[in-house]
Amino acid sequence: MKLSALRYLTAFADEGSISRAAEKCHVSQPTLSVALQNLESELGVSLIERAKGHVALTELGWQVVAQARRALDEARRVETVAQMGKDQTLGEFRLGVIHTIGPYLLPELIGAMRKVAPDLKLYIEESMTALLADYLKYGNIDAAIVALPFEVHGIETRPLYDEPFEVVVPTRHPWAKLKKIKSEEVRGDDVLVLKAGNCFREQVLDACPDICHAEGSMHQGHSIETIRCMVASGYGISVLPAGALGGPYRSDMVRAIPFEAPEPARRVALAWRRGFTRPQTLAALLNAVRLINNPSYRLLV
Repeated sequence: MKLSALRYLTAFADEGSISRAAEKCHVSQPTLSVALQNLESELGVSLIERAKGHVALTELGWQVVAQARRALDEARRVETVAQMGKDQTLGEFRLGVIHTIGPYLLPELIGAMRKVAPDLKLYIEESMTALLADYLKYGNIDAAIVALPFEVHGIETRPLYDEPFEVVVPTRHPWAKLKKIKSEEVRGDDVLVLKAGNCFREQVLDACPDICHAEGSMHQGHSIETIRCMVASGYGISVLPAGALGGPYRSDMVRAIPFEAPEPARRVALAWRRGFTRPQTLAALLNAVRLINNPSYRLLV
């Protein structure tokens, strides 16, 4: 059974005329008529009533037309999938990102992606590092933006940028007028950190080892925004990534203080499955990152 015959049949159903159907399909009337007769012979049924001055679909013919439309629609989808294989920046792309990066990077990254790959449909999965690792391994997402180290079997990474940390204090805090601060000065049990299980928490504790290590005496929050609000209320001080402190995220209720060199930072990377079949899409993501103009992100791509 040829798809062209199904196209001729649906055209006849739409036009109600052999001649108009042939014109619509850009073929001669005899070509279309013979193709429909061959289709009937192949199926072993009559699809069209033919009488002098009258041709019309049979009741069975209408049922076949309905199925033919579905078959032609599926065939067009096959062509679309094949076309996506040629241009990998078409279709859908599922990108994972960790909680402490997503709200701050994504507004800029999505805007840049619209310039680099305007026809790509980007779907975002925001989650914790461990879950994103599983999503990558099992194909639930295509790539992920994570903080290094990210050592997962079968997963490759490409560094994107380095993001420095800064100390945040209430505006009336004695440190609020400082221009720089040493990492060893950030100590005591009034330092707010993220709850256990978050990779950024561990990076902060590594960067500032004098923060009180007694779990019961550390103030903890579930998110960067919660910690920012706790600092603003005078509940303590904290260490946050620079991307969460500049531009639209700047607050008059807190003061961000850079560290003295060597300033602690985290390296952010793109991760994907080894052998991933859409390298052009990964390249588009890298190009989008290059378009980001934000001093909080020291680009490495």
